[in-house]
Amino acid sequence: MQTLKKRISRYMYRITCILVVFTLIVLVFVQIKTEQRQAYETAVRTISQIESVLEENQQNLAEIQEEYRQTCLHNAEIVARVIESDPDILSSVEELKKIAVSVEIDEIHVFDKTGRIFTGTHPQYFDYTFDSGEQMMFFKPMLEDKTLKLVQEITPNTAEAKPMQYSAIWSDSGEFIVQIGMEPDNVMKATEKNELSYIFSLFRVNPEVSYYAINAESGEIVGASSTETVGLHALDLGLNLGSLQKIRNGFHTRINGKLSFCVFQRKGSNYIGRVVEADSLYQRIPVTTLWIFISLVIIAFFLVKAVIRYMNRYVVMEMDDINKKLESITDGNLEENVDVQSSVEFMELSHYINSMVKSLLDNSMRMSYVLSKTNIHIGTYEYGSQIRKVRYTEYIPKILSLDEERMEQLVSAPSAFAAVLDQIKEHPIDEPGVYQHGEQYIRLEEIIDGDEVFGVAVDVTAEITRRIEIERERDIDVLTGLYNRRGLEMRLAQLFAEPEGLGTSALLMIDADGLKEINDTYGHEKGDIYLNRIGQLIMGVGTKNSIAARQGGDEFVLFLYGYEREEDIIKDLSLLEDMQMNCFAPLDKEISVPLQFSYGCCMVNDETDYQTLIKEADKAMYQNKMERKGAMHKLDN
Repeated sequence: MQTLKKRISRYMYRITCILVVFTLIVLVFVQIKTEQRQAYETAVRTISQIESVLEENQQNLAEIQEEYRQTCLHNAEIVARVIESDPDILSSVEELKKIAVSVEIDEIHVFDKTGRIFTGTHPQYFDYTFDSGEQMMFFKPMLEDKTLKLVQEITPNTAEAKPMQYSAIWSDSGEFIVQIGMEPDNVMKATEKNELSYIFSLFRVNPEVSYYAINAESGEIVGASSTETVGLHALDLGLNLGSLQKIRNGFHTRINGKLSFCVFQRKGSNYIGRVVEADSLYQRIPVTTLWIFISLVIIAFFLVKAVIRYMNRYVVMEMDDINKKLESITDGNLEENVDVQSSVEFMELSHYINSMVKSLLDNSMRMSYVLSKTNIHIGTYEYGSQIRKVRYTEYIPKILSLDEERMEQLVSAPSAFAAVLDQIKEHPIDEPGVYQHGEQYIRLEEIIDGDEVFGVAVDVTAEITRRIEIERERDIDVLTGLYNRRGLEMRLAQLFAEPEGLGTSALLMIDADGLKEINDTYGHEKGDIYLNRIGQLIMGVGTKNSIAARQGGDEFVLFLYGYEREEDIIKDLSLLEDMQMNCFAPLDKEISVPLQFSYGCCMVNDETDYQTLIKEADKAMYQNKMERKGAMHKLDN
């Protein structure tokens, strides 16, 4: 069987020398313009990449600096807590050095209330004060305000002028200030990556190509791929600032005595440019022209009408057949087989297409096999305008809770499949990328390229359920089912962070009366029943929003909020007052005791924090307890 090349070659013998010469002239001109255009586009693209790298580096630097600041402050808090837990450490430099090593910091300095270093890891700094240098004066305001937590920018330290980052906080007791110092190695390395010469070195692959950054005002070279030119003036290279300003699509000039093609663009206060030597830029044109000439001579023997007929018969029609097969494959029919045998080339093409499709099927099977060996259900899916049917792996129907019939319907309708995913995404939880789907929790991650979507779905139900259970056990009192002290603190902190949403509100401290007598008389098991009954009673108080918690022992806290008027709260509290003497707690089938408790209430105002409210309500509760004991004593008499 003849090759396609041989079939076509018989009919390409006729072409004139004039056409060859004319074509060569046009092609040479086109090649020159093409090389210039490509050089310009490459320059523009590279300059844009340089700008992007510089912006990204600057962003990374800012993130690293902020992360380092937070780490520095966090380490200061750790050291302060360690010292407060064992104040004897302050008398041992060696112990402080051990702490510094364990926390991975370089210096620890402890200041007294006057701002003098009286201990630390570096005895040579003892007796330094906040007035000992400009760097140390940054922390002087802490002497006036003990709530300050300060982190200093990277600054040469007072004694050695060594770049350091310092942070300082007061101890919880307010007796001393802990200052720690860290050498900012990562920040300094990130800063070096912002140097233009460093960035240029990343892009210089061809030795005949150079990059320059020239100050637009002074003409000074502020960065270059050849660092020896940094600091020179643009004229020293042969560049005129006027050319940089006027010619935007590139120009020729001599750089260091060599004819070069230059492209410069204004970026901020600098012109950033790419310079390529003309010999390098146009070196392919002579060889290419020679090959074009040879090719044109050969092609001249093959131009006749028969070529069109044969091309239509042996190429166009067969390509049309292949395209139809490929369209079917694109629609998701991976079982389609391409079998065109009109020429060796098409036989090979058919073979490679079939092999490629088989490889896709094999890869999908391998992926499904690998995913089936994991303890986590993971599936992948893919759809888009170029993929007429949804492609998916084995676990996708199970993860998305789709039966076989429904999945078959969605395979042929990618938009409907996308709608199912959108419905799932309407129920996010507080973990990024995770959504609740019925009783399941699904993690969805997608890569979107235009209309094409590739996604990964993971069933994380076990993981999320376990996390929720752990959080619940952490914040809930086991005996009563109310919030414990930690859960109460967390909820109150969340609410008081946005006080405008509290409305009219009040906080109550409630103390169970007679618990000791019940424990002594009936046992602690009955005492627990008594406490649990009080907890259930408290949960039923309030007609608006409420938070109930067991503070510890026989103390309870009730926070009522979201009321429109204070009178509404007082009305609800009157019901609680009625319950003080009229409720009973059945300890078992035969024993029922009065359910007695004392409580104190404190109304919330705009300037009150919840910790102050708890203290005030606690005082009111004890006042109520004393009044109740007095009243009971009078009744007994």
